[in-house]
Amino acid sequence: MAKPEYYYGIHSVESLLELEPERVLTLFALKGREDQRLKRIFELADPFGISIQKASRDSLEKLAGQPFHQGVVAAVRPHPTLNENDLEKLIQNTKDVFLLALDQITDPHNLGACIRTAAAMGVHAVVVPRDRSASLTPTARKVAAGGAEKVKFIQVTNLARTLAKIKDEFNVRVVGTMLDEHALPIQECDLTGPIAIIMGAEDTGLRPITQSQCDHKVYIPMDGNLQSLNVSVATGMALYEACRQRKA
Repeated sequence: MAKPEYYYGIHSVESLLELEPERVLTLFALKGREDQRLKRIFELADPFGISIQKASRDSLEKLAGQPFHQGVVAAVRPHPTLNENDLEKLIQNTKDVFLLALDQITDPHNLGACIRTAAAMGVHAVVVPRDRSASLTPTARKVAAGGAEKVKFIQVTNLARTLAKIKDEFNVRVVGTMLDEHALPIQECDLTGPIAIIMGAEDTGLRPITQSQCDHKVYIPMDGNLQSLNVSVATGMALYEACRQRKA
């Protein structure tokens, strides 16, 4: 049997129990804590006969790998890693697919925040390169606050090659966010239909090889003195505009 993964945090564990309870092997809860938020988790676990073990704060910290576990950790059967083949199946089976691709986002906190926003804005999948990118660690899952269980997370070997393929074979338009003399304000770009919005790292932006696959280049207009945003904030603004257009 594969080594279990550990999810921690109220939102992350609660979402897992609501959507994929069959994956939960054991719940570890802080000894002496009996508040309503934990009781809700116990209620979700009960119909599935999931074992609940009381544990000390130190034990939970060791399982989670850090102290911010909110009093609950779940040992979980690992989810299969999704790849290029899964992405193609998703596109084929989803009308007007809506994708978010992240180019070299290495901070798990930023990744988790992007996933949380993606789930809220109706994104079908978050696509990242397998190398030089944060993976779906327990920290990223906690920051995602349940979003990681509601949007697919797909790792591809070569992001630029994957973008080229979904453009050519599935007519997915690729929209890259960058400060470029040819870029349009994002609200002037058509973000309806099958699209992939690409966000780059804060310090380097999109790599040239990724830029070369963009059908459209857009930027987020700003009136203040700053011309850059945290990538998770910029992602939220870009996805909101896309969501607004797609609903209209």
